[in-house]
Amino acid sequence: MTNSTFTQTLKNGRMLFLDGAMGTMLQAAGMAPGEGPERFCLANPEILKNIHKAYINAGSNIITTATFGANSFKLPPDLDVHAVNREMARIALAARQECPDKKPVFIAGNAGPTGVFAKPLGSAAPADIIAAYAAQISALASAGVDLIFMETQFDIAEVRLAVAAARQVCDVPVMVSMTFEQGRSLTGSTPEIFAETMQNLGCDVIGTNCSLGPEEMLPVVRQLLACCSTPVLAEPNAGLPELRDGKTVFPLPPAPFAEQTAKFAKLGAQILGGCCGTTPEHVSALVKACAAIDWQTPPRPQPEGVTLTSRSGITRINANARLAVIGERINPTGKPALAESLRKGDYGEALRLADEQIAAGATLLDVNVGASLVDEQTALTDLVCLLSSRLATPLSLDSSSAAAITQALPYYPASCLINSISGEPDKMQTLGPVCRDFGAPFILLPLQGAELPRKAAERIAIIENLLEETDRLGIPGRLVMVDCLALSASSVAGSARECLEVIRWCERRGLATTVGLSNISFGLPARGLLNSTFLCMAAGAGLTSCIANPDAEAIINATTAMAALVGQDPDCETFIGAYADWKPGEAGSARTRPKSEVGNLYEAVLKGDREKALPLLEKELAEGRRPFAIVNETLIPAITEVGNLYEQKKYFLPQLIRSAETMQAAFGRLEPLLKDAREALEQKTIVIATVEGDIHDIGKNIVGLMLGNHGFRVIDAGKNVPAKEIVDLAIENGAAMIGLSALMTTTMVRMKDTIDLLRERHLPIKVIVGGAAVTREFAESIGADAYCEDAVASVNAAKALLAA
Repeated sequence: MTNSTFTQTLKNGRMLFLDGAMGTMLQAAGMAPGEGPERFCLANPEILKNIHKAYINAGSNIITTATFGANSFKLPPDLDVHAVNREMARIALAARQECPDKKPVFIAGNAGPTGVFAKPLGSAAPADIIAAYAAQISALASAGVDLIFMETQFDIAEVRLAVAAARQVCDVPVMVSMTFEQGRSLTGSTPEIFAETMQNLGCDVIGTNCSLGPEEMLPVVRQLLACCSTPVLAEPNAGLPELRDGKTVFPLPPAPFAEQTAKFAKLGAQILGGCCGTTPEHVSALVKACAAIDWQTPPRPQPEGVTLTSRSGITRINANARLAVIGERINPTGKPALAESLRKGDYGEALRLADEQIAAGATLLDVNVGASLVDEQTALTDLVCLLSSRLATPLSLDSSSAAAITQALPYYPASCLINSISGEPDKMQTLGPVCRDFGAPFILLPLQGAELPRKAAERIAIIENLLEETDRLGIPGRLVMVDCLALSASSVAGSARECLEVIRWCERRGLATTVGLSNISFGLPARGLLNSTFLCMAAGAGLTSCIANPDAEAIINATTAMAALVGQDPDCETFIGAYADWKPGEAGSARTRPKSEVGNLYEAVLKGDREKALPLLEKELAEGRRPFAIVNETLIPAITEVGNLYEQKKYFLPQLIRSAETMQAAFGRLEPLLKDAREALEQKTIVIATVEGDIHDIGKNIVGLMLGNHGFRVIDAGKNVPAKEIVDLAIENGAAMIGLSALMTTTMVRMKDTIDLLRERHLPIKVIVGGAAVTREFAESIGADAYCEDAVASVNAAKALLAA
């Protein structure tokens, strides 16, 4: 079976079926609780092979290797990543060979999440995550798998790095799947953001798995089908887990699971399978349920222009979208204050300009740090980290240094814009593949040689040459937009007409376009008048974006009016809201500007602005405010409001972590003062741990951070901790509460061990539980004092249970 066969099968419009759960099958075959599946499979290759064969005989066309956690972050030190992945692939390939009458069967090299967050959200360097995936994927590809399957991903930044790693080490097709709850991933991405980012990366199949049963997953599948030009996959659980007779079970039997999951095929999903709780019987029933469906390749949306994404934001630049304004002000040229701050490694001025531009209506932010004595590689990377962790607005990385862009690009979590790639020698060969591998759309700049192309025909010829280069490098058209090169009307006769002609040429070819708007009026009076007039002319010719100062009233007024006139402002709602009180002769305002400056410590914590929090704290101390009052009257109320926003789904994990870390930094400064003044809070101690057999600790760590910020003394027992160790540690530290975490359905039953031991010893210690597979019903069935769906709920439960 060759790699091209899988791709061709997809194109032929055939439905394919994935296998089902692996962990529960291994446990049923004798894998002990807490035992690593890779180690068990290495010791019992026949058991693993028979599980693969059972799924093949049930009708699965795609068999996933038992390598979900076989990366350097998760494997024990004594297991070699390359050897483990090759052996697991070999066993899957052997299973296929022993089922020769079952065709087609493809082997998917399985690569799950590493369990760490990449900077700036976490502490792992993007290069280290790429290296981990590259080692695993290269081993799988060399063993002969037909595709790479990255499943149960929860952070768009990590899966982007994983796909980039795959592109660097092999040419095997890539299938990606993310898990969603309440319409968002763990770090705040919608299915649409996930899908568009993965399509920019050139993934072959995009889908969703885990966390939800078939009925709960239906809205996610609909959203993916609405925006994916690729095949869509869906792998629901067999319902939501329940505890029965001390064991975790998934309630949906094969027949109702198949009936509900087959609805995805009727909607247009091409690849179906099962996740937690599903068995070969579930897959067999699903295959039979879909047999009567006359599946046809559904109409798929075709890409238009370019799409930029952040973790929680999306901007489309195309003929049907509102004209995008790319904020130009983060550029040290002509801004001595910004240049000086960049030289000092101080990014406060850049952050201020970012906030102002977003408040003014910018839909993208151009980021340029090019100034004398500034290390562009360091500065651009640092600023990308700061801005992407603070803002939902996508970024445009603007630099003449290919090295600076290459260094900064992995730190951006999704699909940013690169400004720009010109016709200079080797520029496309250097930056083009980087943009392709990281899914970054870029601007083509029609400059080539020493002469400025003044005529439209000259620019078009350069653009055509550059487009031919993108084809040779395998860069998809959805990553390309064009700068039509606005030149000063005062120095180049007819420059506006020539630019408009290039815009029209690009519009006929479906290319997204932009111009540096202020260039057209350089050296002339009434520049705002010229800029806004030309913008309207250019938009009429098909221009889809401009690089401009969004604070220029005339620009935002023009774009707001144009949106109303061409139907991009439904019912003219935005226009009416902005201009309802407008009178002739008065300036209009296309937006009500929110306050962009962080003015006090409360706002700094609320917005997660660590850079401003400490100076504001020092100011309050200098003014004589007592440390105890700052904690009780400012810090705790601010982090509590952050929790409220998180519960309301207005904040997501990145904002939660950023605010918690800001709070932590402020509290760290106050802690010695509290002790010196004998004002230290009376802290109650909570022991937190991931239960025995479970090596996941991201959720636990976030819970610990939040509990610490709310005045609790947190003792982190670590992961894979037996019940006796947890209880002993709680007794030793005088803990009033224990928090237990488990990600896997096979390990969450170990939570009951701790509760039973506490009762056996008659200890009045409260227990709260949480984790991806844990439900309120499960928590109640094992006697936990509270079920916590997230870190904020953990804080609320701790406060309620431990209230004096």
